[in-house]
Amino acid sequence: MELADLLGRRTAREAVEQLLAGARAGHSGALVVRGEAGIGKSAVLEYARSAASRSGFRVEHSVGAESETQFALSGVHQLCASLLDRAGALPEPQQAALGVAFGMRGGSAPDRFLVGLAVLNLLAEVAEDGPLLCLVDDAQWLDDASAQVLAFVARRVGAERLALVFAVRDSDEGEALPFSGIPELRLDRLGETDAWALLTAASRVPLDDVVRARIVAEARGNPLALLELPRTAQPAHLAGGFELPDGPDVPRRIEDSFQHRSASLPAPTQLLLLAAAAEPTGEAQLLWRAAEHLGIAREAAAPAEVAGLLEIDARVRFRHPLVRSAVYQAATAPDRRRAHGALAEATDPEVDPDRRAWHRAQAVFGVDEEAAAALERSAGRAQARGGLAAAGAYLQHAAELTPGRPAVRDGRWKPPTPSTRPARPSSPWTSWRSQRPDRWTRCNGPASNCCAPRSRFT
Repeated sequence: MELADLLGRRTAREAVEQLLAGARAGHSGALVVRGEAGIGKSAVLEYARSAASRSGFRVEHSVGAESETQFALSGVHQLCASLLDRAGALPEPQQAALGVAFGMRGGSAPDRFLVGLAVLNLLAEVAEDGPLLCLVDDAQWLDDASAQVLAFVARRVGAERLALVFAVRDSDEGEALPFSGIPELRLDRLGETDAWALLTAASRVPLDDVVRARIVAEARGNPLALLELPRTAQPAHLAGGFELPDGPDVPRRIEDSFQHRSASLPAPTQLLLLAAAAEPTGEAQLLWRAAEHLGIAREAAAPAEVAGLLEIDARVRFRHPLVRSAVYQAATAPDRRRAHGALAEATDPEVDPDRRAWHRAQAVFGVDEEAAAALERSAGRAQARGGLAAAGAYLQHAAELTPGRPAVRDGRWKPPTPSTRPARPSSPWTSWRSQRPDRWTRCNGPASNCCAPRSRFT
């Protein structure tokens, strides 16, 4: 990470350093970093990662993704997967709750409080060996269960030598997230002096003062805009009279910049980049297995790395979350289906049958009974884990993929009955259904005409 990434962020650096110092001294804490897209939240998390690594912390990381909002507790699993070898130290009820929640054992849906307690004690157990930092980027896209559990943990940390940092993007709808009440750091736009300094540090070609002033004015203090907008301009424009498009949507222009950069890459590199964008877990070995199914050599990643779009080592990390969305949204439907099909083939059905079923469903063109049946089985497993909204998403997609037999299609698209789920005074399923009755309209026509929204990927 370059020092320029945190220009004008003295308050943010001090907040991170204070949090880490407290954790080292046995005073756990949590911090929510908020702001608009491109404002520097990921840079603050990277600063925290670097500072913590230098001072002996173990660092674990999770990234929320729109495509994962239907996978109950996927965010928690991503954060805790490498720590599960310590789960044996937990009381048996907590071990059982984690096992069921993560699909590693059978049983009735675990109580959400017990899952939260198990995660808290698991992190505390790991922190006994040394201070632990947990980073959660794009927390606004965590599945509901993960957001609730991690917020529960953040409010209850005490003397565990544990620090948690969440990055949350501002929502246009002003939706409330479960992280309220946790100490918050809001990132504002850079002042003009810092904006000029960041642009100067990042510019690859000389800029005259008129051009520089226009870029600073159009970027409106957004650090990512200052870094990215000049990269897609023609050299002649930068040399004398750089004109940026009108309009207030800075994140949209940044996304356009990433799309332009990815579109200039070789075709195999673009397809590999798309596969990485379609699989947000960041498992490098899974990506390489998918690349084999696509007939793509590992060397194809090099142009994307040189272009500054992503890094691949043990994990796959995009330069910014907007890169992922830009790459996926720019891809053609056939290429998306190819990428998901390869990821489905690369996913072990014994280890992660639900993710395999989801990728397989995304790879379907038209209808497919086997893919629909796999989603129906995933819905049953999700319901057993307490992921009621996730079960609804699986059933919705299963109905869309079911061949033209209305009785079968309608039978798949229905909410659990009281006899198939535990009675709860205020079930997330009941709340979701009452707020969005349009999502429960029965699919009486062709799957493509189902009124329910498509998956978050499409």
